[in-house]
Amino acid sequence: MKIALKIGYEGMNFSGSQIQPDKRTVEGELLTALKNAGVIDNFESANLSSAGRTDAGVHSYGQVVSFFATRPELALPRVINNKLPRDLWAWASAEVPDNFDPRRHAVRRKYRYILTGDYDISKMREAAKLILGEHDFSNFSKKDKKCQKTTIRRIEKLDIRTGNGIIRIDIEANAFLWNMVRKIVTALTYVGSDYRSVEWIEQMLDPENYEEGIEPAPAYGLTLTEVGYNPEPEWSIDGYAIKSISDYYAKEAEQHKIMSTVMGYVVAFGKQKTE
Repeated sequence: MKIALKIGYEGMNFSGSQIQPDKRTVEGELLTALKNAGVIDNFESANLSSAGRTDAGVHSYGQVVSFFATRPELALPRVINNKLPRDLWAWASAEVPDNFDPRRHAVRRKYRYILTGDYDISKMREAAKLILGEHDFSNFSKKDKKCQKTTIRRIEKLDIRTGNGIIRIDIEANAFLWNMVRKIVTALTYVGSDYRSVEWIEQMLDPENYEEGIEPAPAYGLTLTEVGYNPEPEWSIDGYAIKSISDYYAKEAEQHKIMSTVMGYVVAFGKQKTE
């Protein structure tokens, strides 16, 4: 039987989601956990696949994976989570047809990018309007000739919100190119800092006449939040699994909040002593 899972992970200590020899990856840890839990017999017969790859440092709480289970009755998030490390978890499951492909059958993907800084939000929103719709995003992607047949994508949503010193960028499309979201974020910050004009975005969206490479924004700010299907699998949400991981990260967030304050005092101390 084929099973799909919704999974989340904190990407900082992973070398990306896609399995790689001798590296810690999301797929590698998940396959090991599935085998240790008795859900699958071996990696090969499981034929695990993901909705999309995420780079090292990128997070998720909406990634979708599918695999063939030897014992589908054990393919429950709370069972699998007992075999997973704390920075990787499952929170929903569904039985899916044998031909279900989490990547090819996905009709939308949503990402969120979080950043801080002093930017002109109105200019960033003006630039975002130009990015909406269908364009050739060659200038916003890392070239990957093996995987991408076309660099044309359609952006359905690009919202920029700000509050409490945080800028949140939500973006939705049918699919994304390699590094595309992070390079769009870089472009938006260029405009928001007056390093580039809004009109420059129009040039970047016309790769036949203008070509420029830009660096992607840091991976740690990016989260894959949702992958959608039509029809949507009949997900069974594991409330216990969600509460368990939520409680764990609530404690982690509190610790980071305290450490952020402590580090702020160190910064203030350093400035005081050097003035």
